Order: sequence, then C-alpha cells, then structure tokens
Amino acid sequence: MSKPKLLITRRWPKAVEEAAEKDFDVTLNEKDIPLTIEDMQNALKNYDAISPTVTDVLNSQAFEIQNVRCKILCNYGVGYSHIDLPSAENLGICVTNTPDVLSDCTADIAMTLLLMAARRAGEGERELRANKWIGWRPTHMIGAKVTGKTLGIIGFGRIGQAMASRAHFGFGMKIKIFSRSKVSDDVLSKYNAEQLNSVDNLLKQCDFVSLHCPGGEPNRHLINSSNLSQSKRDLILVNTARGEVVDEVALADALKNKVIRAAGLDVFDGEPKINPVLLLAPNLVMLPHLGSATLETREEMGFRALQNCKAFFKGEVPLDKVA
Repeated sequence: MSKPKLLITRRWPKAVEEAAEKDFDVTLNEKDIPLTIEDMQNALKNYDAISPTVTDVLNSQAFEIQNVRCKILCNYGVGYSHIDLPSAENLGICVTNTPDVLSDCTADIAMTLLLMAARRAGEGERELRANKWIGWRPTHMIGAKVTGKTLGIIGFGRIGQAMASRAHFGFGMKIKIFSRSKVSDDVLSKYNAEQLNSVDNLLKQCDFVSLHCPGGEPNRHLINSSNLSQSKRDLILVNTARGEVVDEVALADALKNKVIRAAGLDVFDGEPKINPVLLLAPNLVMLPHLGSATLETREEMGFRALQNCKAFFKGEVPLDKVA
C-alpha cells in the first residue's frame, strides 16, 4: 500500500522531517519561502495531506478549485486564523492544530517582552551598541517596576494561563482577565484572578496587558485607538497572539503621544512586513515571531502535526481536530 502524499510547506527540524518520511511520501519546500495562493491550490489538487504554517495563505480563494485531492490540513501551530475553516469544511477537508506543546515557550516570550518593555532593555542595548552610554546615573533610563503590579490577560486558554502562572507566582502580580466565555472559578482561583466583563475595563484597571486570544476577523483591532485612549496611564502592552489583534497605527500613535508607556510585539499584521510607523517608536520592543522558537517546541509541534495526520489516515478522529 502506497504512503499518503504529504506536503510540508516550510522546513521543519531535521528529526521531525526524518520521522515524517517513515509514514508519508513527503515533499519538502526546499526554498523555505511562503507559498503563493496558486501554489496552495496546486497542492490541494496533488497531495493527500498538507502541513501548512501561519505563513501560508489559505483563504476562501485558495479553496476555489475543482478536483481536490487533499483530505487533511495538519497545521503546524496552534493558531489557524490563516485557514478559512468553512471553505475547508465545504470541501470535506479535516483541519488540525498543535495545542499544548508551545504554551510554555510562548508564555516565556510574552514575559520576556513584558520585562524588556518595562525595564527599557531594548533602548539600553541600542545605546550600548551605539557607544553612547556615558555611565551610571540616578535618572538614567528609568523604567517601570513589574513585581506586585497588575497584569491583564486577554484570552485565558493554555497560553494565557501559562502567562498567569509566571506573572503571579514568579513576580507576585495581581491577575485580571478577559475571556469571551466564562472561566471556571476553579481555574481563576489558581492564580487568584478576577474575570472582567470587557476589554475596555481591563485596559483601564491594569498596569500591563498581555494578549493571548485567537486572531482572525472576530478579533481584528481588538486593541484600537478608542480603548487605548481610555487605558490606565503608563500601560505596557504585550502581543504574542496574532498581529491583526492590534491596530498598529493606533498603537504607534499611543506610544508616540505617551498615551501608554511602552509595548512589546512578537507578531505583526502582514508579517514579515513591518508597518514603518512601528519602527519609529523607541518605547516599542519587537521580536521576529519567536514565541515557539526553541528546538524542543518546534520538534514537538511537528511530531504533534504528524500524530494528527497518521491518526486521520488510520480512520481515527485526530486528537486536535478543529474542523
């Protein structure tokens, strides 16, 4: 019996690529660059399975084809807002993701950004590299204290809770959350957290806010000029969720005019392109989508994607089926 044909759209860690070849007839994207919509359409017609990433565009247009061969999209990543789920479902294509395995590392990056923004670490390093540091002085590069402050978390799934654990138990931070669904009292009590009824109220009450909600149109510009203007003075905002969740022009304006104190971003709207207005903000720390970027996590993401794919072709329901 022939192996299912699997397209891996970006290069994976070597150990995972080798594991994939044991069970699948694998095609790798040797150039390791994002595929075009036309590329994805051809792939949907020529492969039994595709493992896309956040860099792949699988909007409704990508699915407007005949003679579809693909039966499963085993997404390499927890977020799947880049995949038009209704279009995939209409063509009978199963969609899976890779939750759990990247929660800790993404929360680590969120905490890194929070600390860097609060303590002006990016500005400090740039000053040193430019050979402009003239020595220690009491008023130099004053930042914000983190320990004991209030952290607001938007989206309280696995990653949001991992962030709460680091902030509450590691830095004694008070935790307030916003989630569209009611979070159980048992979960909230783990972090002595309080659930608020709106994003606006959260921004008004918190010293720091970290985003861990899904992307996609429902959450596009969830953070915008209106609620930023009402936020607590000296707010520091962190986004490791999806770029479109933040109105970047509004954020840049709020940073420039000192409406908020600072921000840290690991994701961008339209990445890898960066909105030029962000580059002008010295009180903004930026990382190139490093949330899951440890070898252990990137390998586990691949193994999880393969696990879902193998289960599907055995006639089982994949563990991480989202559509």
